[in-house]
Amino acid sequence: MPFAARDGRRIYWKLEGADAAPPLVLLNSIGTDMDLWDAALPELRSAYRLLRVDTRGHGASDAGAGDYSLAGLSDDVFAAMDDAGIANAAVAGVSLGGMMAMEMELARPDRISALVLVCTSATMDPAAWEARVAAVRGGGTASIADLAVERFLSPDFVAREPAITATIRRGVIATADDGYAGCAAAIRDMDLANRITAISCPTLVVTGRQDISTPLDGHGDAILSRIAGARHAAVSGAHLPPVEAPGELATAIDDLLQG
Repeated sequence: MPFAARDGRRIYWKLEGADAAPPLVLLNSIGTDMDLWDAALPELRSAYRLLRVDTRGHGASDAGAGDYSLAGLSDDVFAAMDDAGIANAAVAGVSLGGMMAMEMELARPDRISALVLVCTSATMDPAAWEARVAAVRGGGTASIADLAVERFLSPDFVAREPAITATIRRGVIATADDGYAGCAAAIRDMDLANRITAISCPTLVVTGRQDISTPLDGHGDAILSRIAGARHAAVSGAHLPPVEAPGELATAIDDLLQG
């Protein structure tokens, strides 16, 4: 298994697709791992050299105690890019992954060719995320699994796809307590809203029509208003388009990166 080393922790990554294809980094939401993108891979793999990265404390990546930061999580991704031999890439991130993508572009714009910001935000309620940190540190990820799934997936999808829903819930519970709490602290403490006006690369903001966590109103529209030239695409479902609308999401990514 390929791991990048940073701060004494291992960050798991996987690279696939043709060497000559343009690189695309795929980042997951809090409470999921790189498998979040599985349903979209058949359409993306033929056009891009895909680098998927398990966020610190998620999937096969090591966790660490204490609060994490978006800057630190972003540096983990740069370390994975270095290991994979990728100097410059487009980055598509879901939720926390989108926050990390914005932080990456602000820190190293020379390494980011485009952004696809999926069901994410530049500002969240710190009190709500402090409560999430406290809940996980007090009762583990199992204590917030039902809440997470309710916010991840639309009711229609949950009713239609109970097996996939159960897999998503198991993934939340399997996430290391330290990893989830640390990443939740990074969301709580993020400082993006007043900085993203500096982003100048091609940017696509993707929102889910049934997303209650980071809807267009109050979240997606705030990013669109702050990043010059940013485009918008609305897709079906709630907070995890790679699960509920993989085809629509892949098409939107293609429209930005190849259009």
